[in-house]
Amino acid sequence: VHIATPAGYEPNADILALTKQLAAENNAKVFTTTVADEAVKGADVVVTDTWVSMGQEAEYEKRVKEFEGYQVNTELMAKANPGAVFLHCLPRHPEEVTDEVIYSDASLVFNEAENRMWTVMAVMSAQLGKFD
Repeated sequence: VHIATPAGYEPNADILALTKQLAAENNAKVFTTTVADEAVKGADVVVTDTWVSMGQEAEYEKRVKEFEGYQVNTELMAKANPGAVFLHCLPRHPEEVTDEVIYSDASLVFNEAENRMWTVMAVMSAQLGKFD
């Protein structure tokens, strides 16, 4: 697992330590960097998320500036392994990922969204007593 974030947006240290411990127990590695190019090198899956979540609208300009250089575009995807796929939880903004990537054959974004829909429907059905 490779994680790239701007300085100040690193994963929670306690969670990262536990993640690294579990990774080591399972012959895996966790790598963190502030350079997106480093994180995608050798990747089979490239994932990004929204840079500005609901409730953080006042931080929009600041965050967009701080995340400059993290946009997933064809140049960044080309540094991943051949056949690498792209995921994003939606909604996406153009500063996060280009049209060329999100609408490419490498993108599984809409499959991912559909999977979430069915998961939510199953949870709701279970809560309503439709399944035992």
